[in-house]
Amino acid sequence: MSNPYYTCDISKSLQAGIGDGGLSVSAYEAALVRAQAAAGRLKAQHKAGTLVLTQFPGEQADLAALKPFAATLMKDTTDLVILGIGGSSLGAQTLAQLTGWGLPGYQSPKGHPQIHLPENLDALTFDRLLTSCDLRTTRFLVVSKSGGTAEPLSQMLAAMTALEAAGGGKYLAQHFAVLTAPGKDNPLRRVAETLGFATLDHADIGGRFSVLSNTGLLPAELLGLQGEKLREGAASCLETTLSVGVAPVIQCAATTIGLLEEKGVSLSALTSYDDRLQRFGLWFRQLWGESLGKGGKGLTPLAGVGPVDQHSQLQLYLAGPNDKLHTIITRDVKGEGTTPSAAFATGALAAYAGTTMGDLLDAEQCATLATLAQNGRPVRHLHLPKLDEENLGALLMHFMLETVLVADMLGVDPFDQPAVEEGKVLARTYLAEARETGA
Repeated sequence: MSNPYYTCDISKSLQAGIGDGGLSVSAYEAALVRAQAAAGRLKAQHKAGTLVLTQFPGEQADLAALKPFAATLMKDTTDLVILGIGGSSLGAQTLAQLTGWGLPGYQSPKGHPQIHLPENLDALTFDRLLTSCDLRTTRFLVVSKSGGTAEPLSQMLAAMTALEAAGGGKYLAQHFAVLTAPGKDNPLRRVAETLGFATLDHADIGGRFSVLSNTGLLPAELLGLQGEKLREGAASCLETTLSVGVAPVIQCAATTIGLLEEKGVSLSALTSYDDRLQRFGLWFRQLWGESLGKGGKGLTPLAGVGPVDQHSQLQLYLAGPNDKLHTIITRDVKGEGTTPSAAFATGALAAYAGTTMGDLLDAEQCATLATLAQNGRPVRHLHLPKLDEENLGALLMHFMLETVLVADMLGVDPFDQPAVEEGKVLARTYLAEARETGA
């Protein structure tokens, strides 16, 4: 079963494809009925307009609003630092990497500033970033839906202090902009209003599902990507899921739940054969883990990139516990790269004569799929003919919709994270104690 932007093959996750390590036909068919019922409930929510996630692909007004906001951020700017964490950053990183951002040799597009996404809270890393930038021509975009997320607020305070020390304390409004939800109880919003920071309203959706909202598409615009095309791909995946009873998303949700319940497969291992999907794997890890891990239920997500992780994880995947459902994402790579000079590809290197780096990558991604299947390891194969905005948009929507369907089948709410909130409360308590004691 396929979508215009990718194909999906689940045959090697079933017993008919790999033997006893796979899902039995009866268990798959039973899970498929449940997945189709979950898709029916999803369709009803979409039709009623009650599920924000499925409304984005058809929207245009918010894209029009973010374009002038982005243009202002880029004007006379050499470096743009986007401050956010988790879903407020990983979606943006995933889209940014489509341009090669974060990979060796990357250079920002002509006319665009260098984009920095210092997601983690590490003072040494952040200080090094600030030191590397010309603060006179650096701008900061602070992203937090609630406006109370501690990590980006701490980073913002450090950046404001650095600007003040450099003599720019009077001009903070020229250097800072904010993407946050409206509301009087929003601390970041109050700061922005007090100091005159430009503000754009954050879409009403949680961070890990927000990649196709302005949370992801504003950084995408800053990198020269087309949000309309990302949503076009997402819309195609959504339409297929809501109209085809055995659509890829529904098949994948059925195999996930079927293997969990029949075989005890409790880990979901994603491996992508394209460097530009490295941050996609981290985005998936948060999406899957934070949405499904509740009430003693869920599947642990693993993320890797091939072929490098063939040299670090594949031994375990092939000969360790058979407790993982593997999803391999490949792309048409054959023929990419330079054919080595005939003068060099001789003797000990003769095996590489007439082949390109893409030929080797194609052989390795095919070999991984075949070897997993031959060893009775359940594996799903998603294949992209190419990786551009439309294809990535479809892939993002596929995994968000699968997450929603699997959550429905598990009986958990994919949109909350109560355990994480407990940790945030405790962290604030410890911070207050440290401030009071001067520790």
